[in-house]
Amino acid sequence: QVQLVESGGGLVQAGESLRLSCAASRRTVGTKPMAWFRQAPGKEREFVAVLSSGGDITDYADSVKGRFTISRDNGKNTLYLQMNGLQPEDTAVYYCAFDPSRGYHGSDPTYYTNWGQGTQVTVAS
Repeated sequence: QVQLVESGGGLVQAGESLRLSCAASRRTVGTKPMAWFRQAPGKEREFVAVLSSGGDITDYADSVKGRFTISRDNGKNTLYLQMNGLQPEDTAVYYCAFDPSRGYHGSDPTYYTNWGQGTQVTVAS
């Protein structure tokens, strides 16, 4: 079982930036699609961004396009989410996950069977 550990969350003011990191316990980054999801209080978990195993395909939720960037460092076995222009509606627990199945399934959460414990992001207005 791959362990995923998120970090980098915190409390920021609207308009500021954060970079989240997701460290994997063994070689995972660059071998399978990995994604970020988030869950706000009282809401369902929602897709944020995904990066294909080859690194050539990315996809973002409409609400974060142009503000968030997903990337990875294969050597460090770490996935990142750069978040710029944060807004109060971005407040949520952010989770990273990877899809161990064959193929690329984009934003469909049912294929992501390995999840981290999450990191809290709070954006004050």
